[in-house]
Amino acid sequence: MASPAAIRPSLGAALHSCRTASITHGLLPSSRAGISTTASLLKRHKYPGARDNKDHSKHRGESTIRRTGTRWRLSVSDEPLPKPIKPEDLAPPETDPNHGLWEFFANRDTVANVPEEDAKHGRGWMVEELRGKSWEDLHKLWWVCVKERNRIATAKYERNKSKLGFGDAEADKRDDEVKVTMRGIKHVLTERQYAWEDAVKLAENDPEIDLSGNGPAFSPSQFLEEEYEEPVAAETEEGAVKEAIMDGEQSLKSSEPAGLATPPPPEPKPQSEAPRL
Repeated sequence: MASPAAIRPSLGAALHSCRTASITHGLLPSSRAGISTTASLLKRHKYPGARDNKDHSKHRGESTIRRTGTRWRLSVSDEPLPKPIKPEDLAPPETDPNHGLWEFFANRDTVANVPEEDAKHGRGWMVEELRGKSWEDLHKLWWVCVKERNRIATAKYERNKSKLGFGDAEADKRDDEVKVTMRGIKHVLTERQYAWEDAVKLAENDPEIDLSGNGPAFSPSQFLEEEYEEPVAAETEEGAVKEAIMDGEQSLKSSEPAGLATPPPPEPKPQSEAPRL
């Protein structure tokens, strides 16, 4: 059996090794560096607070060996700089008095109409009134409504920006009447589209209509024959009436008696010359 004196040195060595290991681990960093600490790799970081690797040396690039000389203080050309001009000496800018952007304002003197001007409007066009309009009239009326709505929206924006506090109610009523007209135009165009689709379906089953695009689209079968027969009959009847009238006149002249025949008018006698004085 081992004596206690023999065990004590081994325990002391074990305790000494544990104490040394704990001290060594305490001195080491808790975690590794996330990025490399070398100067060349730090240059790629552009986030705010990144390390600046510039040395800010004013003599960078100068060399006594290569005789480069001193650096230029300011690298500018020898051309003379333009002299500033006073604002009051500047010419006023030229603008086009008939520019298209003026159409966004009802009046060039003010940015928005007064409420009394916006309230002067009539009613919108009804669908019954728009049905009789042509394609060109509907197209023009549509863009007139678009321009009017742009004017209303521009005036409303200027009133809100300037905080005027009036005119929105009258402008909204005017805009509602314009919307009524635009809805009516859409309704009429939808009706015409449906009517055209129905006409195409009927034309597909009509033998007188050709939708292929080759030759005439409409070829009537009976209407043209009757149209040319009537003038021929009328001309023959008119010629027969004229011949009958001429025959009647000739028969009356031949049946007239010789004694009752009208004598021819006497020939005029030649006048003698007047005596000269």
